[in-house]
Amino acid sequence: MADKCSEGLLNGAVPGERGKQEKSVKRGNWGNQIEFVLTSVGYAVGLGNVWRFPYLCYRNGGGAFMFPYFIMLVFCGIPLFFMELSFGQFASQGCLGVWRVSPMFKGVGYGMMVVSTYIGIYYNVVICIAFYYFFVSMTRVLPWTYCSNPWNTPDCVGVLDGNLSSRAALNITQLLNTTQKRTSPSEEYWRRYVLNLSDDIGNLGEVRLPLLGCLGVSWVVVFLCLIKGVKSSGKVVYFTATFPYVVLTILFVRGITLEGAVTGIMYYLTPQWDKILNAKVWGDAASQIFYSLGCAWGGLITMASYNKFNNNCYRDSIIISITNCATSVYAGFVIFSILGFMANHLGVDVSKVADHGPGLAFVAYPEALTLLPISPLWSVLFFFMLILLGLGTQFCLLETLVTAIVDEVGNEWIIRKKTFVTLGVAVAGFLLGVPLTTQAGIYWLLLMDNYAASFSLVVISCIMCVAIMYIYGHRNYFKDIEMMLGFPPPLFFQICWRFISPAIIFFILVFTVIQYRPISYNDYVYPTWAISIGFLMALSSVICIPIYAIYKVCRSEGDTLLERLKNATKASKDWGPALPEHRSGRYAPVFSPSTESHLEVQPLQPEKGQNEAAAASPVQGSNGSAHSQDSRL
Repeated sequence: MADKCSEGLLNGAVPGERGKQEKSVKRGNWGNQIEFVLTSVGYAVGLGNVWRFPYLCYRNGGGAFMFPYFIMLVFCGIPLFFMELSFGQFASQGCLGVWRVSPMFKGVGYGMMVVSTYIGIYYNVVICIAFYYFFVSMTRVLPWTYCSNPWNTPDCVGVLDGNLSSRAALNITQLLNTTQKRTSPSEEYWRRYVLNLSDDIGNLGEVRLPLLGCLGVSWVVVFLCLIKGVKSSGKVVYFTATFPYVVLTILFVRGITLEGAVTGIMYYLTPQWDKILNAKVWGDAASQIFYSLGCAWGGLITMASYNKFNNNCYRDSIIISITNCATSVYAGFVIFSILGFMANHLGVDVSKVADHGPGLAFVAYPEALTLLPISPLWSVLFFFMLILLGLGTQFCLLETLVTAIVDEVGNEWIIRKKTFVTLGVAVAGFLLGVPLTTQAGIYWLLLMDNYAASFSLVVISCIMCVAIMYIYGHRNYFKDIEMMLGFPPPLFFQICWRFISPAIIFFILVFTVIQYRPISYNDYVYPTWAISIGFLMALSSVICIPIYAIYKVCRSEGDTLLERLKNATKASKDWGPALPEHRSGRYAPVFSPSTESHLEVQPLQPEKGQNEAAAASPVQGSNGSAHSQDSRL
């Protein structure tokens, strides 16, 4: 018994209390470092790598776009990734707890939670649509192959309709292109059957029951994979983070063997060097790097908080960032080889069939798959890949919210009941996603995607850089990293964190404002009231920062505003490594545990009577430690 007590003292535990290390064990850790790397890869590599990057690349100069893309990766992407990983790993806290570093900026953490909530709601709706296409692909003939279905219009012309030869289909397509815009069976299946699209964002219509069922399936899958936190999700990512690469490789090998594939790939890669001087190209490159890596969502901080204190997150940040960007480039070959084949089949330019976002995933690419032998097989593989890519990101979004709630409450009861917190967040996410499965759901989904998680992320990231580098102090942060990793951050990262990365983030913000255009979906232009809701969603995350800062300043001690500001921005006493054995140097406790447990407060005026002395005697707290009745002493 005495040995256990002395061991507790060595670990920094107060006699009569459980060891502090036990709390960290209850919080959970990754089973090994591979789990963390795979989870982070799954988080960073998402749907945008497949349906956004290839389109941006061909639109902004093909191979020439790679130059600004990798420049932004080196000077902005990897440094920000490393900063967020090291931030979360050092404190072993989620996106709220880490702001003990400067409590006034805790609103940044709340802003991250709001953004993750928005993204988590609509992201799972996209996954549910992929689930729907995955299920309906399990048939002998894909339902969007022909124009002979009840939902098709007279304008529909399929490339395989009526057993026409490729030449006949080509002639009809060329004829239609001269008179009107060709409507493909896959587009009509998407708009008129899957979505049953209404004519206005305010006209919700009915809930699409097949999509609602698939939304329930996707939330159940996410919950079951996170039922034990990182302990269960860390095992699932062995499959969800690796199998998409198997599918990509299968689709790539099939794609490059098709006639016209080389044309599509050349369209994707041929550099147009004159576009390098266009500011929009650099803006698109910076924005794609920033959004693709998942910076300022809170997910990177959360995932890193489950690492061991001395894990080499510097190495991990470089591996994960490069893997993410390499996946984007690789996915471009997969997409454009198939689109090149389709363009060759139709006798049109690749630009006529290229698309991005939902238009690529649920219209252009599925139509191209109908031209392949055994098309249901390729369709099942493609949508299964989309599901896995989406789930990898969704796991981290949900875990970010759950971890922030559990860490903020922090008592043993909520740690034991973490599964129920996960269930509660999943149920809330499902209910909030129901409106997105209505006939106007796609309008709301795109509204959230364009506004809720756009410039607000840039603002949050910029303030985070300023708070860590200039309020907390770059020298303090560099010492923290040296204490954690055994070496200070390389000089390149020090310069990027202090000057280059914040400047690039500011450039992205300015670029976003200058390039702003009101949102539209195909020919539908959003009404003013809908755009206003979009801006309110964007502001709802950013507004957390000044509101909490004002609250914290008002609650801080000090007679003047300047004193209150200093106290509000000063690091909390409990900032630093979570486990006592890691709290060395300036984080070492002032008193040894044995001394602290017997600490008594002496009266300020010994000559006063015994009664007053007794009033200042220590009072036994609920946790077994001694505290004075006068907190100021």
